[in-house]
Amino acid sequence: MILLLGASGFLGHNLLNLLLRQGRKVRIVLRDGASIDRGVLECASAGQLNVIRGSILSDSVLEQAVSGCSSVVNCAGVTDMSLPSPEDYRPVNALLPLRLAQLLDSRSGGVLVDVSTSNTVDPGTAGNPSNEDTPFGGPFSASLYARSKLESEKLLADFASTHLRTRIVIILPGFMVGPYDRKPSSGKLLDAAYRKPLMAVPRGGKSFVDVRDVAAAIANAIDDERASGRFLATGQAYTFKDFYAIQARVCGYRQKCFTLPAGLCISVGKVFDRIERKGRRVVATSRNIRQLLVEEYYDNTRARTRLNMPRTPLEQSIKDYFDYAASRR
Repeated sequence: MILLLGASGFLGHNLLNLLLRQGRKVRIVLRDGASIDRGVLECASAGQLNVIRGSILSDSVLEQAVSGCSSVVNCAGVTDMSLPSPEDYRPVNALLPLRLAQLLDSRSGGVLVDVSTSNTVDPGTAGNPSNEDTPFGGPFSASLYARSKLESEKLLADFASTHLRTRIVIILPGFMVGPYDRKPSSGKLLDAAYRKPLMAVPRGGKSFVDVRDVAAAIANAIDDERASGRFLATGQAYTFKDFYAIQARVCGYRQKCFTLPAGLCISVGKVFDRIERKGRRVVATSRNIRQLLVEEYYDNTRARTRLNMPRTPLEQSIKDYFDYAASRR
């Protein structure tokens, strides 16, 4: 039995879909009001999917959920970039993974696969991409979200060094694109430019990866008893301008896209900094905008070779995102 937390989210949906199609038994924890897409549920045979209702921050719920599971995958996370305090992120992003490792180890041990972020390593350059050994730094060192994920990674690394019967794997995804993005989450970036004749973007970019490729890497990490430590589950690096050019081509529309001056972007961020200091939640703070001004280059060789992570073309990822969005209208 595999315990999957965060099943109602973007990556969680795609991973649950994959695990069910592989015929594995899966247990998920859903808060009240959360649901799973009908298309995913249709993959489950009788007795294959076990659902527990409750809070993932409840220790009694976690104890019930971990019981009988030798594999735990944690896709849960607080990703809202408008939250103003580190403590808004810490319970779920930093402390929950450690508690899962403790509960798993207190029984018979097993494997914990925890989903972090590629932003816990300093983004490299086209000629010198970052790898799993690259230190934390750059503009993401100011990100409260990235800091909380880095804290989790350190806690898990310390735990793994003294609890050898519990294998710890940490997945560091790039910017994921694909189907089952129900909120949407990363899909907001795609929606922002869809069929707009004119689009202004910051000068930076992302490492774009198909969400199903990340799900496949996680499933393989469960099975590979030699896999442990950190894996950058990233893809091809594109500037925002280049990404939107690909999206326009895939979706069949024309768009004029131009790059905003970095100074203007930072000035806008400082305006929102003042608004945040007055107690209002805003996303476009300078700490968040500075992250959009860098290109992100990561070396995913370790995930491709050890975890057999696939490489789905970005064009397919974009198409499948919009096809899924259209199916829900």
